[in-house]
Amino acid sequence: MDSEDDMHDANDMESVDEDFYSDGDGYGGDAADSDADVADYDFMGNETDDSDEQAVSRTQKNYTVLKEEDIRQRQEEDMTTISTLLSISREAACILLRRYNWSVNKVHEEWFADEERVRKSAGLLEKPAVSLSRVIDVVCGICFENFLPDDIISVGCGHPFCTTCWKAYITTSINDGPGCLTLRCPDPSCDVAIGQDMIDTLTSGEDKEKYYRYLLRSYIEDSRKTKWCPAPGCDSAIEYDLGSGSYDVTCCCSFSFCWNCTEEAHRPVDCDTVSKWILKNSAESENMNWILANSKPCPKCKRPIEKNQGCMHMTCTPPCKFEFCWLCLGAWSDHGERTGGFYACNRYESAKQEGVYDESERRREMAKNSLERYTHYYERWATNQSSRQKAMADLHQMQTVHLEKLSEKQNQPESQLKFIIDSWQQIVECRRVLKWTYAYGYYLPEHEKAKRQFFEYVQGEAEAGLERLHQCAEKELQTYLNATGPSKDFNDFRTKLAGLTSVTRNYFENLVRALENGLADVDSQGACSKAPSSKNATGSSKGKGGGRGKNSTKT
Repeated sequence: MDSEDDMHDANDMESVDEDFYSDGDGYGGDAADSDADVADYDFMGNETDDSDEQAVSRTQKNYTVLKEEDIRQRQEEDMTTISTLLSISREAACILLRRYNWSVNKVHEEWFADEERVRKSAGLLEKPAVSLSRVIDVVCGICFENFLPDDIISVGCGHPFCTTCWKAYITTSINDGPGCLTLRCPDPSCDVAIGQDMIDTLTSGEDKEKYYRYLLRSYIEDSRKTKWCPAPGCDSAIEYDLGSGSYDVTCCCSFSFCWNCTEEAHRPVDCDTVSKWILKNSAESENMNWILANSKPCPKCKRPIEKNQGCMHMTCTPPCKFEFCWLCLGAWSDHGERTGGFYACNRYESAKQEGVYDESERRREMAKNSLERYTHYYERWATNQSSRQKAMADLHQMQTVHLEKLSEKQNQPESQLKFIIDSWQQIVECRRVLKWTYAYGYYLPEHEKAKRQFFEYVQGEAEAGLERLHQCAEKELQTYLNATGPSKDFNDFRTKLAGLTSVTRNYFENLVRALENGLADVDSQGACSKAPSSKNATGSSKGKGGGRGKNSTKT
């Protein structure tokens, strides 16, 4: 079994830990206004002492990644515990644990509270009901054929069935799905459970493999504290400490997701907002908005028509073929030079002045505005998603190829180039956060102007800082990768990139705190009830390895 440290190391690719944005108070930005100002940050002097404290903070996770072998080991340990504690067989212990969702404590409590009731509900007999050893001829309860006692099997309840019928019964149940884990005696009046010993005896090959796969999955799916990683092809699970804070978790496959809703990690946006946004992106509502904004119904058959030519003379598609005016929707046979010709409609203009089309025009205008607003947020959401995917690819390339190359060219060990990996990890995480802030902004009520203004401010500051960092890591780093030998100004670049990483982290800490607090620091009059200077905010981040800005700003 891999160690927990190995699991932590495997997470480096996808994202920075969710505790990354949990330190400090205040919303003041501490970033300089340009790249040139970054050199004024007192970053390198605090790196050694503060980075240790930050590293300890990031390893304090509220979840555990469980690989398949870990799950199987835990399952076996739980069965052994119950078997030893209650002095019952491992097969009976497995039946009890499944009955109580693999909770050892629950089995213990219920068993000692009322053993008889627990046995009855789980289908466990205290001792076999009858023995068939002295019977000469036995009739199978399914096929009604006569068999010798050696060819008859019973689970202890005394209901006899032949080996062939048992195999067919169990195989059919396994092929029907996970319900085979709660298999009972084939007799309709009997509730005695069928244990693993019967499965091992009467099945083999694919059927047995399926059964034990269902058994393994039930250990995760029946528990309130564990869930499977939703990444395609991943067989790992996450055990989460309920009530411990952020739901964002990262599997050993590097996929980050929300443990609560199993969508991709979306902190600081809540699960309800994410659910609405994803539904909106996939639903037909936006198609209908587009149809309403860019088409008109045929006056005859009512099918929506899009105008794709300059002329106002419209002809509906077959079989309708109705000819009408695009502006007034009247029959084209009533139109001609006296009504304005092909490119105008006097009837429409006069009717519009009389207010005939006010309602329909209002609806179309509302649909257009709604569509434009949605498009604005969706494009930025999708753009940051694609930027994040590209950043993840660049991070992987840096870790596997470029870092070694850069180490050779600059004559520096790879351990001293870790600041580059840190910057790319920060970019990946910030792109994720920034992406979801656009979903948050879409659902922020229009009438709460003060909150919207404050949100757009902290979002804008964070986004500007991220763009500076991304450009530095992507463009300026390329100069040193393409260099033929050591660069004299490489240490200046180190200071600049590390400083930008720290500054951007602080900006996004402010943004995450603001959104998780529901922008509560904005009062109803449109002012901030708490607007500390960047000095205070910087003091918080500095304690975690952040930089100090020479300027201060207020929100």
